[in-house]
Amino acid sequence: MEAITYPLIPLRGICIFPHISVPFDVGREKSLAALSDVMGRDQYVVLCTQKDIRDMDPGLDDLYEVGTLAKIMQVLALPGDNIRVMAEGISRVRIQRLASEEPFLTAEVTLLEETDREPTLEEEAIMRSITEQVQEYSRVSSRANNDTLLNMAGITSPGWFADLIAYDLIHRTEDKQEILGELDVPSRLMLLMDILKRETDIQRIEKRISNRVRGQLDRSQKEYYLREQIKAIQTELGDKDAAGEVEELRERAKALPLSEEAQKKVQKELDKLARMQPGSPDASVSRNYVDWILDLPWGNYTQDNLDLGNAEAILNEDHFGLEKVKNRVLEYLAVRTLKQDMKGPILCFVGPPGTGKTSIARSIARAIGRAFVRTSLGGLRDEAEIRGHRRTYIGAIPGAIIYNMKQAGTMNPVFLFDEIDKMSSDFRGDPASAMLEVLDPEQNSTFRDHYLELEFDLSKVMFLATANSVDTIPRPLLDRMEIIEVSSYTEEEKVEIAQRHLVKKQSQEHGIQPGQLTISKKALTDIVRYYTAESGVRNLERTIARVCRKAAREIVDGAATPVRVTGRNLGNYLGVRRYLSDEQKRKAEIGVATGLAWTSIGGTTLSIEVSAIPGSGKLQLTGQLGGVMKESAQAGLSYIRSRTEELDLPQDFAEKTDIHIHIPEGAVPKDGPSAGITMVTAMVSALSRQPVRGDLAMTGEVTLRGRVLPVGGIKEKMLAAHRMGIEDILLPKENLKDLEELPAAIRDAMSFTGVEHMDQVLKRAIIRP
Repeated sequence: MEAITYPLIPLRGICIFPHISVPFDVGREKSLAALSDVMGRDQYVVLCTQKDIRDMDPGLDDLYEVGTLAKIMQVLALPGDNIRVMAEGISRVRIQRLASEEPFLTAEVTLLEETDREPTLEEEAIMRSITEQVQEYSRVSSRANNDTLLNMAGITSPGWFADLIAYDLIHRTEDKQEILGELDVPSRLMLLMDILKRETDIQRIEKRISNRVRGQLDRSQKEYYLREQIKAIQTELGDKDAAGEVEELRERAKALPLSEEAQKKVQKELDKLARMQPGSPDASVSRNYVDWILDLPWGNYTQDNLDLGNAEAILNEDHFGLEKVKNRVLEYLAVRTLKQDMKGPILCFVGPPGTGKTSIARSIARAIGRAFVRTSLGGLRDEAEIRGHRRTYIGAIPGAIIYNMKQAGTMNPVFLFDEIDKMSSDFRGDPASAMLEVLDPEQNSTFRDHYLELEFDLSKVMFLATANSVDTIPRPLLDRMEIIEVSSYTEEEKVEIAQRHLVKKQSQEHGIQPGQLTISKKALTDIVRYYTAESGVRNLERTIARVCRKAAREIVDGAATPVRVTGRNLGNYLGVRRYLSDEQKRKAEIGVATGLAWTSIGGTTLSIEVSAIPGSGKLQLTGQLGGVMKESAQAGLSYIRSRTEELDLPQDFAEKTDIHIHIPEGAVPKDGPSAGITMVTAMVSALSRQPVRGDLAMTGEVTLRGRVLPVGGIKEKMLAAHRMGIEDILLPKENLKDLEELPAAIRDAMSFTGVEHMDQVLKRAIIRP
């Protein structure tokens, strides 16, 4: 078929069908030029829909392939630069190519003429089905009108029938274009029926949604009307105060920056409360629930004091030593200065009792200007203590987290979990598992308490925890915290702490005025050395309190002030010394070796006694030893048996000698591999009848082949040896690097030997003839 060239006007969002008159507006420069040209000639123009309505200058690829040849029937100028055009479709056309693009678009097209004919039997059946579908569509949609049904009745040509319905009822331009482009009439009818069915389903869903929204509006109006009636009834019954209280709570909730979830819950609970009798138990439960939500510090944050100098001064004023802790806090403040939206750190202070773990947490809060709250987890067994009880239980309350957040009054307090290693679990749940969400920075921004059943943001809280040992803390919980070790104090540090803080504090607590009591440095040194044996300063503080009580009595009895406590008269206040001086060297004994151990209350020395007695080769262990320590003793004995000749031991000792290992104090449980080399040394001494040096202490794990492996708690153990007056230490060679943590004065006063094999230990420890 021969191609004919016509001017082309692209249409946006409009599809023109043959035999249908359609109005449209023309405003683009090229379209106006094309309209001017056709009006001066035969008035025929090709109208084609463009694919993207945002395209202001479409090309051939931007237009659909099939358009419509139309005749311009009427042109009307509108206000502005637009022209209103009335055009009648003549025939489908297929665009072959663009003949020109300036000053307007012209296209070579092929006419796709379609004759007016009677439908076939198949087409007649499809047309009847379409008519039924149109009637169904008109029942659910306001878009259909009676004119469409009347026009359909007057058309017998199946192609024209499809075009009319598509123009009148189809909503999407893409669907109209698909029907325009379908040249096979039966296929066009089937396509129209599918699109109509889909449009009918969509209109049915839209109607259902509209009815639902209208119903919700009616229900809201009804609730408002009923609520006003309830107010009027309550006023008549004298319950005006209750109604006013509910409204007051409602206004208070709207004024707070609650989350969307919390706002909905509060308003729903207040609606229930408004319908209840004020004195009913349920009203009390609802009121308490609303009060808890409204009393929480939603959106209330304190401004951090980021002055590093001020923070360092406060930390040094409150505590002597603890350099690791202070440096970590100052690092946090430095990062906080650079990054304002950082999440709160989760620090866990691990160390012996009395070393200031809890009090340093208070100082941190004071240093950065935050509120401080504390909850003790010692002996906690019930998960509900952390997460709260569900409201279905009588007397339900929130858990410790929400309770303390309410007490803090801010969203970013310093929150201390004291004794986190003392939690346990039973049939009521595992509190440690509940703590996993609280102490995970990735989860605690959406913490949910069982009582509130709302998300509460804990991500800005600075969580701190204290523990005596990490051994009993579950591994997943331990992984969420940054461990900072708070080590034992040296003798010099204890004396300094007593001078700076404890004497002043206890004097004030006992009513002693400044200048009424002086305790010399020598007296404080003797108290530390001869009356206390601890890693921290708690017992030291109690002992100073005893001195203050004695001094207070003297002052009341009329003694001359100031009362002076010195090293000479200290016995008058504290009695005989509890701990004898260990500076005198220990005696060398057979079968007795001194080990070093680390416990939850700090480092200590461990005297290991071994007796070799005639028997049948049995190994007996006493002194409340744990499984690891028993296995360590058995491994040590196997090493000795494998080295019988090298150690000059009787060949048949394994069959004729029983070995009894005892570690005093017998009532104190002991465990761990650290005493491995000490037990081997004591066994070799007992079997060979050669004494062990009494001025020597040792620690280290032993293997079956005699290798000495590294152990933990080196600083605590060395401080314990120093307290006991032991200056010569054997320790694993790999642990020598840990000595850097010791104060320089103690390192200089002691001698340390790193060992790698048991032979080196025995060579240094056993006194051979």
